[in-house]
Amino acid sequence: MSILIKPIITEKATANSEVNNCYTFAVNTKANKVEIKKAVEAVYGVSVEKVRTINVRPERRTRFTKTGIQHGKTNAVKKAIVQLAEGEMIDLYSNM
Repeated sequence: MSILIKPIITEKATANSEVNNCYTFAVNTKANKVEIKKAVEAVYGVSVEKVRTINVRPERRTRFTKTGIQHGKTNAVKKAIVQLAEGEMIDLYSNM
């Protein structure tokens, strides 16, 4: 089971990483905080102080077409906001 799916790079996440030393990742929906902490420490070689998780609900949409009403939804996602120890940092742009 892969715990970390991808880092989330948005304006809000980037500002949070610069100001508060917190990085945001999309993680597996079954992963808990302890597993997320161990995965980030193993992959990036940093020490993690705190992990906060968010379950993002799926967005439901309805379309009206010629053939009738089409119902659909997006996938549910779990996000993890990881706060690193003082002086630590992750360079997310080095692999690009």
